[in-house]
Amino acid sequence: MLPVAGRPVIERVVEHLAGHGVDEVVLSLGYRPDAFLAAYPGGRCGDVKLHYAVESFPLDTAGAIAFAVGEAGIGDETFVVVNGDVLTDIDLTALIEFHRERGGEGTIALTPVDDPSRFGVVPVDSSGMVEAFIEKPPAAEARTNMINAGIYVLEPSFLERVPGGRRVSVEREVFPRLVEARTLYALGSDALWTDMGTPEKYLEANLTWAQRERRLADGGQAGHPGAVIANSVLHDDVRIEEGAVVRDAVVLEGGYVRAGAVVRHSVLGRNVVVGLGAVVEALSVLGDGWVVAAGDVLSGARLPAA
Repeated sequence: MLPVAGRPVIERVVEHLAGHGVDEVVLSLGYRPDAFLAAYPGGRCGDVKLHYAVESFPLDTAGAIAFAVGEAGIGDETFVVVNGDVLTDIDLTALIEFHRERGGEGTIALTPVDDPSRFGVVPVDSSGMVEAFIEKPPAAEARTNMINAGIYVLEPSFLERVPGGRRVSVEREVFPRLVEARTLYALGSDALWTDMGTPEKYLEANLTWAQRERRLADGGQAGHPGAVIANSVLHDDVRIEEGAVVRDAVVLEGGYVRAGAVVRHSVLGRNVVVGLGAVVEALSVLGDGWVVAAGDVLSGARLPAA
């Protein structure tokens, strides 16, 4: 539900799916399902019908997939799985066609990265068959820089490989079994792809998509006379006083940056106030309603603390 360039992540994910003919989506929920139920009480997101699959305890990635499919009653047809914290314009239609041509049990979308050690790398043969599924290898030992992009096309037989009643990892348990059975394929793409698993990546996603959609506040001072604003995302009702500096940052609704304050490379939640002459920098993340006292310096802060 966090916004990226002014719109909740989930709406961007669903819109991407709808653009490739998907008209029904199951949201696999565990933590804070109420936020999604309240946002879409009619069970629709745009033109897409929503189902809600709320886990009573965490089932991990494969367990969550099987549970969601069961709750929605769609286990008799090919289905698509996407990670909810990934934004991309990968060609889903081409991925589905590739999957059907290969006739396997599953197909993974791949994307290249500079540092594969944070992800699962996926070496493939000339036909696209996956040779191994190696989770988060040391960078120097990685056989490829193509990683799991968090988008899968799966057949109903996949569900038979997921034991019920416990946590099951798709990356560590189920995909390796498909590799052994020679029924797992993968297709690479250099399309835009942003994983938001960390605060740094969340900030990067906001700046990337805002630039793409021409929503960046960069150099302009309309509505904020005397302030310096550069390469930032400003939501509605944000106030930035004269002499303040906001650079490479995200300021959500109701944010208030007082005169002389500096916000750099950070994320401010809703209704955050940065006091006179204060400094917020080095990937600080401030939760909704936080108040930074005048003159305070926050560097790499996470507030409120977990």
